[in-house]
Amino acid sequence: MTTEKTYKNWTVQKDARNIAWLTIDCPDRSMNALASDVMEELSDIVGTLELSPPAAMIVRSGKRNGFIAGADVKEFQSIDNVDAGRKLIERGWHLFNRIEKLSFPTLALIHGACLGGGLELALACRYRIAVDSPKPVIGLPEVKLGIFPAWGGLMRLPRLIGPQTALNMMLTGRTLDGRRARSAGVVDLLVAPRVAEKSAVDLVTSGKPARKAKGLAGMLNHAPLKSLVASQARKSVKQKDPYGHYPATLTMLDIWEKHEGDPLADPQALTRLLQSDVTRNLIRVFHLQERLKAFGKKQNARPVRHVHVIGAGVMGGGIAAWCALQGIKTTLQDTDAQRIAGAFKNAVSVYARKDRYTAQAARDRLIPDLAGDGIATADLVIEAISENPQAKQSLYQQIEPKMKEGAILATNTSSLSITELRTVLAHPERFVGIHFFNPVSRMPLVEVVHADGIADDTLDTATAFVGSIGKLPLPVQDTPGFLVNAVLAPYMLEAMRCIDEGMDPEVIDTAMLEFGMPMGPITLADTVGLDIAMAAGKQLSDGQQPPRCLQDKITQGKLGTKTGEGFYVWKDRKRDQRSKKPVPQGLAQRLIKPLIDQTEKQLANHIVEDADLADAGVIFGTGFAPFTGGPIHYRLKKGGA
Repeated sequence: MTTEKTYKNWTVQKDARNIAWLTIDCPDRSMNALASDVMEELSDIVGTLELSPPAAMIVRSGKRNGFIAGADVKEFQSIDNVDAGRKLIERGWHLFNRIEKLSFPTLALIHGACLGGGLELALACRYRIAVDSPKPVIGLPEVKLGIFPAWGGLMRLPRLIGPQTALNMMLTGRTLDGRRARSAGVVDLLVAPRVAEKSAVDLVTSGKPARKAKGLAGMLNHAPLKSLVASQARKSVKQKDPYGHYPATLTMLDIWEKHEGDPLADPQALTRLLQSDVTRNLIRVFHLQERLKAFGKKQNARPVRHVHVIGAGVMGGGIAAWCALQGIKTTLQDTDAQRIAGAFKNAVSVYARKDRYTAQAARDRLIPDLAGDGIATADLVIEAISENPQAKQSLYQQIEPKMKEGAILATNTSSLSITELRTVLAHPERFVGIHFFNPVSRMPLVEVVHADGIADDTLDTATAFVGSIGKLPLPVQDTPGFLVNAVLAPYMLEAMRCIDEGMDPEVIDTAMLEFGMPMGPITLADTVGLDIAMAAGKQLSDGQQPPRCLQDKITQGKLGTKTGEGFYVWKDRKRDQRSKKPVPQGLAQRLIKPLIDQTEKQLANHIVEDADLADAGVIFGTGFAPFTGGPIHYRLKKGGA
């Protein structure tokens, strides 16, 4: 293979078959991104190939961790007028159209992350191959930044796989793993790494016609069925976002239905989105997420290959199921075999959302361990039993002597002091808090609790472990409720005091749904567990009596979803939180005030490092409306809550 030309971000090589291999490897980035200089170089490469056509072209990544993560998000933030917005759109739109029209066959060889502009480039190629790996991620998640795919994805993906599947991906920002991408038709082949290059050559020289949606899926791209698809999609969008907090979804549907996905037909639409507070805040949240991810990339952390979880309740079972799904051998211990069986049943429902190969592999890694034999070989032991300090300390004294040298003991406590719990340990420096949230499979944040005396490598390993299982680690200091439960407690307690005053739970929840929360505070309390809400509230209420309604529910043993009933009666843990009754004016601001006050208090007490991390923790730990930018950012913008 001969090197034709080397650019800063690209290398162009020709093989013996006269196939041009374009390798992207952005030197100043951990992940490839289609920044303006990268696109300018690609345009130059395409121009050269147009003048001297090769037999075929294959685009691949030189980075081990993925293909292309998307465009450069920072460049979105500089858009301040329609002309700037148009130039941003034109850059990718025209270039990818040129690639689609090249006279020779083209192929994108994808491994790892292929997102946003990266997938739009791949869609402009005639063929796509995904390399099978544990965590390939393929999708067009621009809506999570408050925008839509403007470089051809909104046009090409519906034509490729049909508008129903394509719009579902783009309107939700949902991504696919390799097998689901192959099943949906986003990629032509899913191949093993060892045969990836050969498969790419075979396919790009095969002469096969480009894939496109056929049958009904193809017909739905054209009138009159196209309008029906758009109408159904709008109904779905309005059902999920009834208060219109995220305008990008409806804008996306208009561009697809009226302009065939061509954003240049209405460049003001994208510019309006880019200049909106919603998009600015969502881009802010993206950067906050990237900062949390960076915490999980500790270079000196020891690998965690075996996790032993003690306690097969809702939290312990959820932690074990998730760890196994993420590729880690996981043993699950409990004194009650029936509780372990229940945890395994719940794990199956989590795995059901995956393809059968991934699900089977996860089931194989999740091992029942009634006797606790896994303690001796685990790299990390996570205790997830009831919030009783004496019970926890008694357990620690039993298991610490059985743990292998260097292993870490962690607690999933949501409210107890790490410093006090570790007093019975011979090696308190190897004890740390790793606090997950319920439901584990859906909540992205995990608090890693710091305290004086914990060894640096313990903290590094715990933080890296959280990152390795696809969660966002947030360093917090040891204090009652840490960050998330500390801010949730006064919020939920204020909502319960409204019940004591005679308000309906549904009205209270509706007020916060209108504000932009993914669930109301009463539903949240039921989900967290009313016993947990009570424990956190006692430590943070400054001597105030807990709400009468909360005391009554706990006395009755109605603790929320985990017992089947709390403030609501739960069936399959689903219910409509919205009320048709009018919401009292000012109720949302009344409810949100104690949450923001407590966030600022935790920040002032240095529980987290800075205001950005406080906002990040509350957004990813509670679901606080992302389009606001976080509670502290919201108060600063609104001048008070």
